[in-house]
Amino acid sequence: MNIHEFQGKSLLKAYNVEIQEGFVAETPDQAVLVANQLKEKLGSDYFVVKAQIHAGGRGKGGGVKLAKSIDEVGVLASKMIGMQLVTPQTGPEGKRVNKVLIAQDVYYKGESEIREFYISILLNRDISRYTLMYSPDGGMSIEEVAEKTPDRIFTEEINPGIGLQAFQCRNIAFNLGLTGTAFKNMQKFLAGIYETFTGCDAQLLEINPVLKTSDDRILAVDCKVVLDDNALFRHPDLANMRDLSEEDPVEVEAGNHNLNFVKLDGNVGCMVNGAGLAMATMDIIKLSGGAPANFLDVGGGANAKTVEAGFRIILKDHAVKAILINIFGGIVRCDRVANGVVEAYKSIGAIKVPVIVRLQGTNAEEAKEIIDNSGLKVFSAISFKEAAEKVKEVLSV
Repeated sequence: MNIHEFQGKSLLKAYNVEIQEGFVAETPDQAVLVANQLKEKLGSDYFVVKAQIHAGGRGKGGGVKLAKSIDEVGVLASKMIGMQLVTPQTGPEGKRVNKVLIAQDVYYKGESEIREFYISILLNRDISRYTLMYSPDGGMSIEEVAEKTPDRIFTEEINPGIGLQAFQCRNIAFNLGLTGTAFKNMQKFLAGIYETFTGCDAQLLEINPVLKTSDDRILAVDCKVVLDDNALFRHPDLANMRDLSEEDPVEVEAGNHNLNFVKLDGNVGCMVNGAGLAMATMDIIKLSGGAPANFLDVGGGANAKTVEAGFRIILKDHAVKAILINIFGGIVRCDRVANGVVEAYKSIGAIKVPVIVRLQGTNAEEAKEIIDNSGLKVFSAISFKEAAEKVKEVLSV
């Protein structure tokens, strides 16, 4: 689950990590009020107005602006709230900005003494450890650094059984070229972000830039956090941070029906029970000359309601030219699934694309009879090969 920058920073602050202070606003008037509060609290004269969307590269798209007065905060917020922000990570359609973060300007005093770093922690499944990745060249062009000067990207592998060690923090601070107070503050900062990462069951924590101020403070100026959905039952407070307006509405709808759905770019919709069978189903779609339009796992308890919900979700994609339903009847009986398919088909009404149904397992023969005798435009199949041939046949029409 992705969360906004201001939410990620609140988590960091809860673990005693120094951040760029700020508050979120949903209207220009709120933005001005926040700027006044920051000036009263911190004595800030300059402010940063930052669009809050689930995408990086906001600065390149005009989603991060410096305001040199409180009045300018209101002007920038009025322009930013409601805009469709296009960044390298949003695609050409962009994302609507519904809120902005008003933050203090921390690039104060001697700019020659200010430095920006890149730091992230992520789960490395290949080695069953965490990887802390960092670079002395942080900022908006970190992708270019990775591409053109990969020797400027460093990593530390962290054993989750023992955690981030003090010697690793010292090594990182040394590689970043820090000395004195900044060297000590960086070690504290690293320990804090690791505690945040593990304490929140995150999959990714990325800060770009991490700022060394002119007075040797180490601050998180930005923050991207991706939380593990499977661990949210342990963190109801974090689950409440979910912003549905930032997510694909089709995937949100699928989640409401307890369906595992991922949109793809193909022309054959697939509805399957079980992730392994779903992967095999996508393979046979490719072998038949098509391309999977989605990953949709209805789980072990498929019934008329879940099948109908799956139909409706798949049919929202106008690129779909056929639908392949591939169900193994282990926990659920195939005849029940077949009746569910027929009921769902009738409930939805006219489905203009052909539907191929492969049911195998308990009561598979009875299920085939139900499909064949339904009078609907539904093709039944028994084997994988037969299903693939049916897909190829309907796509060639």
